[in-house]
Amino acid sequence: MLDIKMIRQNMTMVKEKLATRGVPADVLEEFVKLDEERRTLLVKSEELKKQRNDVSAEIAQLKRNKENAKEKIAAMKTVGADIKEYDAKIAAIDEELKMIATTLPNLPNDSVPIGKDEDDNVEVRRFGTPRDFAFEPKAHWEVAENLEILDFERGAKVSGSRFVYYRGLGARLERALYNFMLDLHVYEHGYTEMIPPYIVNSNAMFGTGQFPKFKEDVFQLADTDLTLIPTAEVPLTNYYNGEILDGADLPIYFTALSPSFRSEAGSAGRDTRGLIRLHQFNKVEMVKFSDAEHSYEELEKMTNNAEEILQKLGLPYRVVALSTGDMGFSAAKTYDLEVWIPAQNTYREISSCSNCEDFQARRAMIRYRDADGKLHYAHTLNGSGLAVGRTVAAILENYQNADGTVTIPEVLVPYMGGLQKIAKD
Repeated sequence: MLDIKMIRQNMTMVKEKLATRGVPADVLEEFVKLDEERRTLLVKSEELKKQRNDVSAEIAQLKRNKENAKEKIAAMKTVGADIKEYDAKIAAIDEELKMIATTLPNLPNDSVPIGKDEDDNVEVRRFGTPRDFAFEPKAHWEVAENLEILDFERGAKVSGSRFVYYRGLGARLERALYNFMLDLHVYEHGYTEMIPPYIVNSNAMFGTGQFPKFKEDVFQLADTDLTLIPTAEVPLTNYYNGEILDGADLPIYFTALSPSFRSEAGSAGRDTRGLIRLHQFNKVEMVKFSDAEHSYEELEKMTNNAEEILQKLGLPYRVVALSTGDMGFSAAKTYDLEVWIPAQNTYREISSCSNCEDFQARRAMIRYRDADGKLHYAHTLNGSGLAVGRTVAAILENYQNADGTVTIPEVLVPYMGGLQKIAKD
């Protein structure tokens, strides 16, 4: 959440930056109108409180002199009622201001490209060259169904569209991938492995920015305050919800494998086949807690951590800096990693790495105490390291062979029990 005091003091800058994120001007105009009304009421309330204090001293003096103070006491009852009324109005406006603030996205960092949508994203770098196939590459779902390692038909029968069964070596490949990812993050990148809850309360969803604005994007449990997590970012970031950390312990790195559950509202007709857009999928998440001074350095490191997985797997990819109009609600800056998908002849997102600065920490009240004893909001970062199903899709397409088999990337062979190729039984 944006700091309301900061909004008041920097309204012109806030308007300009939020305009690049698609926030209508009238939203902030309403904020200004309410804030001015609040200031007027506050002045009146403070004046009456000063008057009450002054008259209270006079009443005390009259009583000491055994003089009649009834008239002033009666007047002060009226003043007290007026103060109570003003303060109630101020409290109501504060709630309205807070509600507006909770719906405002984060301010983009100055280094973020300004633009309306994904067409304005800026490519930063590329790794690898897409393979020149001697045959027409098949889509990953065709490769998988021919090998009988993914079953979308039965997934739909049991759960509906956008669900899948992994079978045999398909399940083994998924497991090999997330074990490889976790091992890399834990043993080489210094993350602490976590197994978080997969169901969280609305306070946690508010803390990371999904609530109240994006309730339609998730699966909520009926008649409860609980939600299936859309990403492990939610339970990992909220691990320190309402806590004060020791600044000497920063940065803190967490990683976790978890299922992610998403309603995919607004995605009708998009990626209706395959593993790219499912209601349930596994993802290895990275979360960091940093001080303000080093958070952008930590973002670069996190992005490199995700890149290293793709490099070791030998998958061509590119890194793009998201434009202001394409970034997620809580992010101040985001890099997307996009992996090459041969059958689509394009790059598709496989990871997003974001610095949320103190936006989530303000909502979740995550603070740290520095060496001088001063309290600061932490900076939180999150990134996919990686989306496992999309990585399976990328391997099936990039490593497919003309005979329908799929070569196992060398780094995964030990995780596959020495198996070097997936072939039909």
